[in-house]
Amino acid sequence: MGRSEANVPTAAAIAALRIDGDRLWQSLMDLARIGATAKGGVRRLALTDADRAGRDLVAGWCRDAGLALRVDRVGNIFARREGSDSGRRAVAAGSHIDTQPSGGRFDGNFGVLAALEVMRTLDDHGIETAAPLEVAIWTNEEGTRFTPVMMGSGAWAGIYDVDHVHGQCDADGVSVGAELARIGYAGDAPMGGSAGGPGFDAYFEAHIEQGPVLEARGLPIGAVVGALGQNWYDVAVDGMDAHAGPTPMALRRDAALGAARLIEAVNAIALAEAPEGRGTVGMVAVTPNSRNVIPGFAQLSVDFRHPTAAGLARMDAALRAAAADIGERGGVGVTVKPLVSFAPCVFDAECVGLVRAAARQLGLPQMDIVSGAGHDAVHVATVAPTAMIFVPCKDGVSHNEIEDALPEHVAAGGNVLLHAMLARAC
Repeated sequence: MGRSEANVPTAAAIAALRIDGDRLWQSLMDLARIGATAKGGVRRLALTDADRAGRDLVAGWCRDAGLALRVDRVGNIFARREGSDSGRRAVAAGSHIDTQPSGGRFDGNFGVLAALEVMRTLDDHGIETAAPLEVAIWTNEEGTRFTPVMMGSGAWAGIYDVDHVHGQCDADGVSVGAELARIGYAGDAPMGGSAGGPGFDAYFEAHIEQGPVLEARGLPIGAVVGALGQNWYDVAVDGMDAHAGPTPMALRRDAALGAARLIEAVNAIALAEAPEGRGTVGMVAVTPNSRNVIPGFAQLSVDFRHPTAAGLARMDAALRAAAADIGERGGVGVTVKPLVSFAPCVFDAECVGLVRAAARQLGLPQMDIVSGAGHDAVHVATVAPTAMIFVPCKDGVSHNEIEDALPEHVAAGGNVLLHAMLARAC
């Protein structure tokens, strides 16, 4: 029965409703073919041809499900299923389909396709909700090709200026605005979370945990109560190029040595905030990068995470103190440039409660959990009630081609999403 013939289901019929887990799994596998890597992962960087192909595939599935599509000015895609009350804001769910350079099949993709599966399931059973429902596909969540990370959701929420986003360039100098136009996703729909835009009544995001906690505890569902705050930095170390042979060790201004000391300091700063603190140097480059030349310049990234603003502030102060000390000891200049900052996030208590209630109703053991990773939900939460649903991933591994999840866990997360959205939208 289609939506035009929708009935008013009984409470028992709603309680018995389940997604088609096989269909969801097959959709994930079909999408994973676009940008597939030899090791079983996916390389589908934001706004590349592979991203366009992935967008086209999922947008086509949304149209096949009878959903009305719109694309906003930063390429975010929204697929809408109307409800009986046209005056209500949409209850939305989604994530992203761009990946890391050596990414997996589930990060982001699961949240988008689980949201689509909710729509398909409701159509299968002829169920109309009072509030409209929407699938959200956010642009450049990963922040790999372009910064900032979580770009599309940040612009939607009014955190980033659209013109600023359009001007961001990749390592080859190609801009976001140019690439959106090239791949055909430079939309004109209003930015939703900003003042006057078509914001959400609520937003839910299903995601693999990207960590080992749920698997270690043998639990299929995590009700995500919030996310760690994050500070990202670019650090530059200025020394002097010199010949590796004639230059005595004591007279060197070695930028690579300064970078190495900073990496060690980042690790120590995070350990001092154990068990909550996180510190990572994920990118390092030295110049001139020649075998027999002492590097005169080094650049590296720093990523700090902590559940409290005070903890992030302590880590920031410790980084700046370490940079000053390393510069003095090594005769190098160390410049710390803040890149992005996300405050610790606490998700909406009512929406988190709907996730917990859905898991209980479905007989799925669950636990409250804090996300160590950033997600589009963090930005959406600044303008709309938001919650997340975690499912386990194998060995807690993500941002890796071997990223994996069990079909039964994927289906469980999809069912929790279905019932949490229904509880909010009916």
